[in-house]
Amino acid sequence: MTGSKDSRPALNRLMADASQRKFDSVLVWKIDRWGRSLKHLVTSLAELDAYGVAFVSLRDSLDLSTPSGRLMMHLLAAMAEFERSLIQERVRARDCATLGRRGKSSGVPGRRWMNPK
Repeated sequence: MTGSKDSRPALNRLMADASQRKFDSVLVWKIDRWGRSLKHLVTSLAELDAYGVAFVSLRDSLDLSTPSGRLMMHLLAAMAEFERSLIQERVRARDCATLGRRGKSSGVPGRRWMNPK
């Protein structure tokens, strides 16, 4: 399931188990695999902290119990969100170009993609 979704079945189960203190820490490969929205990342990590569950990112070497660790987490999360936005923008541009070449409708009533020839 994509990291862009705030609600994912496995994540929902993990957060429910965290609230019941079924484990002491959450281990992820990289912080951008946890979530690509800064808001979601900050909210979910605050939730884990409130439950007393540690968050460990192996690749990013983050210790969220220190001010510098939290700063690095925010910077990495902001970069992940920026990267996701760039990917979305490129996909939309590619789709527009493809539709324009084919002379297809954009899906919006009364609007067609114009071929730039």
